[in-house]
Amino acid sequence: MKAVKVVIVILIILLLGAGGGAYYVWNGLQPVQASDEPVKFTIEPGMGTSKIADVLQQNGLIKNAAVFKGYLKWKREGSRFQAGIYEAKPGATLDELIAKLNKGDVVKEEMVRITIPEGYTVEQIAAKVSEATGAPADSFLQLADHPGNEAIAAFKEVPDNGKLKHAAEGYLFPDTYDFKKGTTEPEMFRRMMEQTQSKLDGIPNLQEKLRDRGLTLHEMLTIASLVEREVVVDKERPLVAGVIYNRLDKNMKLEIDATVQYALPEPKERLLYKDLKVESPYNTYLHEGLPPGPICSPSLASIEAALNPEASDYLYYVTKKDGSHEHLFAKTYQEHLKNIQKSKSGANKG
Repeated sequence: MKAVKVVIVILIILLLGAGGGAYYVWNGLQPVQASDEPVKFTIEPGMGTSKIADVLQQNGLIKNAAVFKGYLKWKREGSRFQAGIYEAKPGATLDELIAKLNKGDVVKEEMVRITIPEGYTVEQIAAKVSEATGAPADSFLQLADHPGNEAIAAFKEVPDNGKLKHAAEGYLFPDTYDFKKGTTEPEMFRRMMEQTQSKLDGIPNLQEKLRDRGLTLHEMLTIASLVEREVVVDKERPLVAGVIYNRLDKNMKLEIDATVQYALPEPKERLLYKDLKVESPYNTYLHEGLPPGPICSPSLASIEAALNPEASDYLYYVTKKDGSHEHLFAKTYQEHLKNIQKSKSGANKG
């Protein structure tokens, strides 16, 4: 009788132990108390499931790391977990946490978007960067004047003659850029330069086209920048580029207003005759040939026009005053004078 009692006591202890173990596992599988406040946690590259379970428990997202590890083995999960920074709300089920880690549903990094319009100057780009980052524009301009290690291969042809207003003018590609918050100005500058290099590298037979025209890359980008500032209607870009080449071939001064605007301390809505006499190597009313360098960041369309100008006998053009932004082209100065009057009369009719 005594032996039977002992057996009964042992059985009761075993049953209680089994029940306690079952409750331990069941409880460990339940979500923690729900909260609307998300918890951020990091899964490092190479981190194993054991360590990941510890991270989840330490951040209050699971009740029991050991139970979670066993659950992963039972479900055959954990081999596809992705590293990154995550957010999860307490109360998520184990399966929801597993799905998030498998999917790599990481926190979207806060980004800074900067859009550089076509035809912007380095100074305008610096102002854009300053507006987005809060850093002074002068620090970006210092990079533009002395790119140093941030320079790209294309920049090697830039002449070091002391005449350039900003060394990197024309080498920062106009585009929309998304930067991670906290990206430094040198990194932004480098990215814009690399985008220019990428666009140039994508032009078929670029070096061959430059050799055929007897141009350096720097000279071609200068012409492209003149086209960019002179033309609004895309179809006219190759034609205006052709006029620039025609005037260069005849040793005529380019007399492009945009170069005077670039030479001035501040651009004007309308140039005066006295402005055309401002002393600057960029003033193409005073100096023959191309200015020392680009006067803005040209678009790919203007670069293509500079490489593939439209052949014509035109030497002059004037903007129509009818709001179309198109030009009237002329082969002679007398015809050009007539076009000027025609343009003015068109404005009066409008």
